[in-house]
Amino acid sequence: MNVAVVFSRGLAGLEAPLVRVETHLGNGLPAFHIVGLPETEVKESRERVRAALQTSRFEFPQRRITVNLAPADLPKESGRFDLPIAVGILAANGQLPLAKLDGLEFAGELALSGDLRPIRGALAMTFVAHREGRAFVVPESVAGEAALARGATVLAARTLLEVYAHLTGDQPLAPYRASAPAKRHENADLADVRGQAQARRALEIAAAGGHSLLFCGPPGTGKTMLATRLPGVLPEMTEQEALEAAAVQSIASGFRPERFGVRPFRSPHHTTSGIALVGGGSPPRPGEISLSHHGVLFLDELPEFSRHVLEVLREPLESGRITISRAARQADFPASFQLVAAMNPCPCGYLGHQKVRCNCAPGDVARYRSRISGPLLDRIDMHVEVPSLAEDELAGEQPGEASRTVRERVARARRRQVERQKVPNARLGSAEAARRCKLTDEARAWMRKASSAGTLSARAHDRVLRVARTIADLTGNAVVERDHVAEALRYRGLAGDAAPKT
Repeated sequence: MNVAVVFSRGLAGLEAPLVRVETHLGNGLPAFHIVGLPETEVKESRERVRAALQTSRFEFPQRRITVNLAPADLPKESGRFDLPIAVGILAANGQLPLAKLDGLEFAGELALSGDLRPIRGALAMTFVAHREGRAFVVPESVAGEAALARGATVLAARTLLEVYAHLTGDQPLAPYRASAPAKRHENADLADVRGQAQARRALEIAAAGGHSLLFCGPPGTGKTMLATRLPGVLPEMTEQEALEAAAVQSIASGFRPERFGVRPFRSPHHTTSGIALVGGGSPPRPGEISLSHHGVLFLDELPEFSRHVLEVLREPLESGRITISRAARQADFPASFQLVAAMNPCPCGYLGHQKVRCNCAPGDVARYRSRISGPLLDRIDMHVEVPSLAEDELAGEQPGEASRTVRERVARARRRQVERQKVPNARLGSAEAARRCKLTDEARAWMRKASSAGTLSARAHDRVLRVARTIADLTGNAVVERDHVAEALRYRGLAGDAAPKT
């Protein structure tokens, strides 16, 4: 038999389409061709596979070798096809029994010595292989990641020789058993933050409802300190959330099995490009917003980011997804992240400071704040001032509540939301928010006054309702009362004084 078919997987966004690696040994002068829209990394497989087979003491056929990666219209990239190509050549040359290939899929990059090197996307590929009833053979270095796919049969190998021994039956590979998930990763504790009661309260509300948050205040007031403690007060990830987040990180080669179930926290520098933030490239890769899926994206020094870069956040903040379109390819990535940002009130940073005088002209302050567009600012649920505190206030301030205590309240509020509407309040649509946020007559009158003042857009009105609903959930109220609405309105401070005058 001069033809062998080996199954493998490609990557297109988070999808892992089946790739049939068809190997044919024909007559003619010795040659080695790979067809089926291979990119440079795949074309270079010829040399890696040849060397790996020879150093592993296999016979390399001196014939015309044609490897077809089907379907032909799917671009093929990375070195993950090395292993299935090598297996296909051995099977087509009669060195492996073809029947042993049934029910298996292969992926792995080969070293010249025949060792198997790690690949990206192992979790996403294993998911689909298991759904289609096949076991997956992967390098041992990524077996822990692949085994996170519940119920999947993962066969881990260190070398091409181990794969050969399994297929010949000399030494079968045992199914890989994933180790028990690690305990919750301990984040920095909220008790470390002294003072800033309003900012701490806002952080708790944001965690409970999944709301986006902007801290504004002079340097050294605790904005970054507060933001980095948000993951510690967020509820535990569900298994589905953990798998989705791990799959995205697996595509980007940034997943570590020991952090499975730990909410991502990404903090890109302000020099980050738009492509790095939302994703892109060829083939399209996930950006920071997707790597923050079900976690936190922290943008420090928000006005220092390029305005063009910040504007790309507007649609993902609303939809929770991002579609990367290129001339030849399109990829869809999840981006259900919680945005937390921090900024100074002026270029020098000391506007409103108790001791340091601000030297910025009014025009400079206006230009500085205008770096953040109104539409983006309108999409941020909560705007919180973080003022400077006097030394005696800090010295006399008792430690605040620990993250564990706050997290228990947040988890109870989040459970109420899931039982009521299946999603956190921040993910409610406009119609659903109006239906779920039941206001008392007094609260409705309060909202009507705020809307008639003209400082709330329709989008901001809905966001105030969602924040008020979260505040009510924290107190265990079935309906939204006036105090809940009043507090939610106070968190629109940077969008104008939305609270009605009494």
